[in-house]
Amino acid sequence: HMHKALVTYERAFELDPNDPDLVLNLGMIAWKLKLRDGAAKMFRLFIAALPDSPLGYNNLASIMADMGETDLAIETLRAAIYRMPQEAILWNALGTILAEGGRVEEGLVFYHEATRLDPGFARLYHNFGYAYQHLGRLPEALEAYAEALSRAVDPFEILETEHSRSICLIALGQLEEGFKAHEVRRNEKFRGCVHHVLKAPYWSGEPIEGKRVLIVGEQGLGDELMFANTLPDIQRAVGPTGKLQIAVDERLVSLFARSFPEAEVGTYDDRTLLDKDGNKALRFIPFALNDGEPDYYAWIGSPLSWLRKRIEDFPHETFLTPDRARVEEFRDKLAGGGPGLKVGICWRSMKMDAKRSKYYTALDLWGPILQTPGVRFINLQYGDCQKELVHAEDMHGVKIEVIEGLNLKDDIEGAAALSAAVDLMISAPTAAAAVAAGVGTETWFLTAGRAWPQLGTDHYPWYRKTAAFVPTKFGDWQGLIADVAEKLTARRDAAA
Repeated sequence: HMHKALVTYERAFELDPNDPDLVLNLGMIAWKLKLRDGAAKMFRLFIAALPDSPLGYNNLASIMADMGETDLAIETLRAAIYRMPQEAILWNALGTILAEGGRVEEGLVFYHEATRLDPGFARLYHNFGYAYQHLGRLPEALEAYAEALSRAVDPFEILETEHSRSICLIALGQLEEGFKAHEVRRNEKFRGCVHHVLKAPYWSGEPIEGKRVLIVGEQGLGDELMFANTLPDIQRAVGPTGKLQIAVDERLVSLFARSFPEAEVGTYDDRTLLDKDGNKALRFIPFALNDGEPDYYAWIGSPLSWLRKRIEDFPHETFLTPDRARVEEFRDKLAGGGPGLKVGICWRSMKMDAKRSKYYTALDLWGPILQTPGVRFINLQYGDCQKELVHAEDMHGVKIEVIEGLNLKDDIEGAAALSAAVDLMISAPTAAAAVAAGVGTETWFLTAGRAWPQLGTDHYPWYRKTAAFVPTKFGDWQGLIADVAEKLTARRDAAA
């Protein structure tokens, strides 16, 4: 009951604004409600009241980092460490802010010092796992998560660590164990868990021939597309007398309906309910209940644990079918632009903040790629990117072609058709890359470090033909871009 708690704490603060514990709690509640300015104010008041407590500095710096004020957060913690060098929580916080800002190697130094000061600090070992995972040191990450689980007592921290460990297992290619462990995301106490308003039993791999099975998308557009890899298997499993129902983001409905013509495809309706247990995220799937409850339902990622136990279980086939008429329309438009290898590009996610930006490169750095002779570049970056395109064109002297009137964010059918019309897609690991790879276009993924969807390989096994470009050092974009430019030249020559 976060909102009720906030109102109550605010009333208490009016009665006693000098109670440090009250100020700290009010700041924490405001932070959870994303009222960051108000939370920062409360943490500053706490520091003024208790300047020798590490909690105020820890929380203030963390929220500064959330607000994108990373340098100020680092200076806040440095000053606090000079004041209280024995406080492990401050060393841990500084390590975390550095790591989340992409300075992972530096973050490890501070984690080691925090461990020396407090060897029993369970969260520290989780943070070690996070750092090692980003550096591609996956066996060390797995050991760190195991150590964290052996020490953790907070149930929410245990869930977070189990989830991180599952991702690490998948990244190592230990698919059967990893996908099973990844089911922790369905625990209702896990952050972001959505309660599905259904009475049907959950499908756990039982025979489903002749049954009606509902598969529900999860985790965002890119994952719904990637996890659709198993839908052809499920369609075959229900057989001609069964029925597959698929619930996805409404932008994907027509594309999935064409791709899986024997299935019934619709969307879901997400709402938030405030009940006696607090806020609950609810997912309704009304179209799937027209004939009553299905025999089974499952989140779209769950069948991976029994259908994709090994890398060899991934068929490397095209599983999305774009609108052929629109594909031809875009091919004709592109043909009018002259000769050259036609390469779609996407360089970032739409959701960019201080924590996520380390995973994506700026278009400003793409000069060696964009200046490759004999190659034409077509924009497939969704969202508002006009200023970035103009700046990159001025900076690199290369025209990036834009299909006027095509909304790449909301018109996924159009994005899929354009992706099918290009010869190659070079992209950050985004929904745009998933669309292109899903329709069968050769796709090169540019990642800041070793990504878990690689499943321990040098590509993305979910799709027909892909390659993963990973820097030797996390976030070394310049080295990565140079490598991609070299490979692109070879790709152009091979196509000539």
